[in-house]
Amino acid sequence: MAAAVLTRIDHAMICVPDLARGVDAYRRLGFDVQPGGTHSSGGTENAIAFLQDDYLELLGVREGHAREASAGLREFLTAGGGLRYLCVQSDDLAADVAAMRARGVDVGDPTDGARRTPAGQELRWRSASLGARNPLPIFFVQHLTPLVERRRQVASTGRHPNGALRVERAYVAVTDVAGEAATYARVLGMPVPAVVRGNVIKADMAVFEIGPTGLGVAQPAEPGPAAEALARRGAGPFQVLYRTGSMDAAARHMADHGLPPPSRGVRNTGEQAMLVGPPDACGVYIGFVGPP
Repeated sequence: MAAAVLTRIDHAMICVPDLARGVDAYRRLGFDVQPGGTHSSGGTENAIAFLQDDYLELLGVREGHAREASAGLREFLTAGGGLRYLCVQSDDLAADVAAMRARGVDVGDPTDGARRTPAGQELRWRSASLGARNPLPIFFVQHLTPLVERRRQVASTGRHPNGALRVERAYVAVTDVAGEAATYARVLGMPVPAVVRGNVIKADMAVFEIGPTGLGVAQPAEPGPAAEALARRGAGPFQVLYRTGSMDAAARHMADHGLPPPSRGVRNTGEQAMLVGPPDACGVYIGFVGPP
């Protein structure tokens, strides 16, 4: 396989029927969510919580622009929304697309995109999506706006009441972990990882290490978050795990904002983790791992 130039999970795209309510929900979780701006196409707008190098995106359809949104997005929002896509960052998207095609992957040409923030800052990128023969819930982005400038879209980056620092992992629920792992390996240009048991999500999982982040495909092994997500929404992304500077600080913030205590467990790495369920996170499991 050609050497990958994929660098990390860039962001998780959480699509919400009502952006204002989504912002309120994630602020209660302790994310410093700020207005992101409007996209140059698709009739969408977003709000973001910028971490150290990556971010959480809440995406909604702009009022009066529903016809501009894709049929797939409208259908997804009608079903309640949730975690729709995981975006993987590239430092050379043209090379990555060429390498994917050499491996037989159905992937589109890179296209330019842009978003204008409420302060008037234009953020530019290039993205590529997988085709119909490889319908995975991931897409790829190469930022044309440098990171130092992208950080300026919010007053302060990496400072959240829940102590969130960066994406640690994101998980996709599947029905055949071995088969899906082979497919993801071909798309990502990476070896197939060993299958291990995920103690918190109660699933057998294969995790692709992409820079400092992990993208896991997870087949339920027993009742738990992966099984619940698969039964509720079918195969697809269902959880994002964030590294935090203090799980206790995150839990206190949530309690102070009327949320029930997150469930706690021990990861297969031996670390403590806690998990917020879909009712409090717009249909998504949001996890935290880190020191007390």
